Amino acid sequence: MLRDIKINKTQFIAIFLMAFLGIFAYCGIYGEYYGLVQTSDDYYNVTNMADGWIYATDFNTSSVGKISEFATQTDRQAVIQSTADMENKPDIKLHFVESGDISKFYATEGEDFDVDDGDGVWIDYRFADARHLNVGDNITFEFDGEKITKEIKGLGYSPEYIYESSPNSLTPDFSQIGFAYLSHDAYPGDLDYDTLLVKYNCSDSEFQEKLDDSIEYLSFTKREDQLSVAKFSDEMAQHKMIGDVFPIVFILVTFLTLLTTMTRIVTHQRTQIGILKAVGYKDWTIILHFISYGFWPVLAGAILGLITGPMIIPQMFYPTMTATYSMPSWNPGFDVSFIYIAALMVLLSVIVTYLSCRRISKENPANTLRPKAPGTSSSTAIERSGLWNRLSFNIRWNWRDARRNKFRALMAIVGVMGCVALLIAAFGMNDCLGELKTWEYDDISHYESKLLLSAEANPLEVYYVLNYTNGSFIMQQSIEIKANDMEDTMTLLVSNNTDLISYTDSNRNPLEIKEGDVSMSVKLAEKFNLTKGDEIRWHIVGSDEWVTSKIGQIHAEPVSQGLIMSPDTLEDQGLNFTPTNILTPEKFGEKYDSIKSVSSIDGLEESWDQMTASVMMMVYVVTIVAGALAILVLYNLGILSFTEMEREIATLKVLGFKTNTLRKLLLTQNVIFTAIGYVLGIPLGFYFMTLMMGAAGDSIYYIPTLTWGNLLLVAIITFAISIGVNLMFSDKISDLNMVEALKDVE
Repeated sequence: MLRDIKINKTQFIAIFLMAFLGIFAYCGIYGEYYGLVQTSDDYYNVTNMADGWIYATDFNTSSVGKISEFATQTDRQAVIQSTADMENKPDIKLHFVESGDISKFYATEGEDFDVDDGDGVWIDYRFADARHLNVGDNITFEFDGEKITKEIKGLGYSPEYIYESSPNSLTPDFSQIGFAYLSHDAYPGDLDYDTLLVKYNCSDSEFQEKLDDSIEYLSFTKREDQLSVAKFSDEMAQHKMIGDVFPIVFILVTFLTLLTTMTRIVTHQRTQIGILKAVGYKDWTIILHFISYGFWPVLAGAILGLITGPMIIPQMFYPTMTATYSMPSWNPGFDVSFIYIAALMVLLSVIVTYLSCRRISKENPANTLRPKAPGTSSSTAIERSGLWNRLSFNIRWNWRDARRNKFRALMAIVGVMGCVALLIAAFGMNDCLGELKTWEYDDISHYESKLLLSAEANPLEVYYVLNYTNGSFIMQQSIEIKANDMEDTMTLLVSNNTDLISYTDSNRNPLEIKEGDVSMSVKLAEKFNLTKGDEIRWHIVGSDEWVTSKIGQIHAEPVSQGLIMSPDTLEDQGLNFTPTNILTPEKFGEKYDSIKSVSSIDGLEESWDQMTASVMMMVYVVTIVAGALAILVLYNLGILSFTEMEREIATLKVLGFKTNTLRKLLLTQNVIFTAIGYVLGIPLGFYFMTLMMGAAGDSIYYIPTLTWGNLLLVAIITFAISIGVNLMFSDKISDLNMVEALKDVE
């Protein structure tokens, strides 16, 4: 066996690499996904993450008692928005906690959270790191006319803040936002608890029904709808979808190529098998010997992929994800399915090799010692037509060869189709993300700077900045929407008639939102199954005033889903227009007390790149592995074609065909199979891309598209690999042993 492996080392290396790449991709991509799931689940369990959050103006002992009748655990908090007495007045959300038993603060430095310590504060590790704060430092918070100074007793994380949203950026700016946990004794006065964290053993709908019958409250948020949980779940769902599609294609293509490769190796060993049979070796001994040819390389590749996949691929993604998400640790995961898939790959290699050997082992030694008889085929309607004689010898010869070797032709087409589908999906995702970026920051946003107004802004100063910058007011708020027995938290945009923002439809055409109309984003309308004329109920988060609005228009927004209306329309709903931002066509770098922060359009585009970095990394990984797999697939199929056609090629050489002409024969067949696989791979790749982008979450609206540049790039890569691989083995024609190849079958 070792001698045969040395002689056919290229083929055995190819088998090893195919098995390795398939298992490496599967275990690596799924290891990244399972790592996210297992790490977050462990984090939620350790911190006793809440099952739901109930909001009201005040939870007294009586209302908590009523809820405790059907909840297994409760914990009151007062959640207050504050600013830290630091440069640029960062926003810090304070949690004054009654017991701290639900959604516990996870300390990584300093002391564990102590609910009886009224002098200390436990703050967000990411904020502390960005602001260079340490345990033992003092920090001052300002809120509701109050100012408190506390000693930092610990740094850490909260399960409610795996994701934090920045008001002026798609990705969190940890120097400007954060959270802090304090004892209820730290509050300077009488404390009204406005949030109740609950744990329960029933379904969400059942709990909410009981809640509706027990007390009056503002709103209820179940765990899966909580902003941080929902955002991180969307991220994991997209990674899972990629893991569900791409590695399976890798495994399938690897198996099909392995099937053809092992068939070729066993067929090439016919003479050796005949000699072994002639000297008395039993069939099962010969079969076991050749089974080891497929078993050991596949086993080695599977084990190496099983070990290195979860070690390497997840570590390529986690650094990009930490720019957006915050957890105490990021660890790759492992699932028993990894072992099952690796074992299945090895088992299939054994079965494939057995089937290849079984056919030969049933022949008598005399027949086995002779070369395999070429395949035959009957004439087809095309061959009997007048068109046949008009075709070139090249086309006619390849047509008949493909008909005699249908399985090899099918494997070539399927292998190329799988690799093309992966490349189409990967490049298509890249195109979609690029189109979304262009749509948002070129077609919709025409401002240069976005200024966030301070909560204590001086009106005179604000209007001075507005006029000085030729700016325009907008109001952006989080809102809760209810319709058709569903609810969700989205974004409200209230804007004057300004040229700094454009509205578009699903085709990216300009759309005018008429005065008096409430416009809903198309993705939100699809989720709630709403159309023009339908009514919705909504309220601004933090306010208990619900309003009912009729949908007047449907607009398309790639990044932020919600409602759009004018200030007059908002006031017609009974709500006040309170500007939160100024948009300006000018660069703005001056400091005013009323301006909390400034975001440039370049900065927003950079935050988009950071938000999509993990998906882009997945695109790069898939592209590299798909390209490598394509090389292996086409190389093995090319060698298989040459091996099966040795006799025919030798005959043509004897008849006077030049080497270049024979090379053209092989190249033509390779190009034809590649072209068919390429065409069939386009719709499959488009389907994969749709699945991937469909798992992007509720906030992203996209229209799947295939660009000509994408198709051309995939074509160049695929045909370059096909032609390059063909040139690698076409030199074997000049070295062909014609005497051996022309041995006839008696």
